[in-house]
Amino acid sequence: QVQLVESGGGLVQAGDSLRLSCAASVRAFSNYFFAWFRQAPGKEREWVAAISWNGTTYYSDSVMGRFTISRDNAKNTVYLHTNSLNPEETDGYYCGAGADRNGDYSSQEKYDYWGQGTQVTVSS
Repeated sequence: QVQLVESGGGLVQAGDSLRLSCAASVRAFSNYFFAWFRQAPGKEREWVAAISWNGTTYYSDSVMGRFTISRDNAKNTVYLHTNSLNPEETDGYYCGAGADRNGDYSSQEKYDYWGQGTQVTVSS
């Protein structure tokens, strides 16, 4: 069974940075595609970034140049470095994992497993 545990969220001021982590309990971690999504209460889950099994990265337009997704296959962990946060990015941040090498990396349907999320709150 695959388990994902996110951490690293917190309360920060506008312009600050955070590093979010997603620790995965999964066999063959290096074969999985991972992504970060975010969601505010009452809103749809929004794709933020994704990283393939070979390290190729993808970003939404809203975070391009400010966020960096990375993976450490030795530690079974995926990271999201967030810079220049703004209050509109106050959300729960969720990590997803999928074994399918095909499909739309920005779609929730690609990911089979999800963590419980970590809250990021950005004050103005």
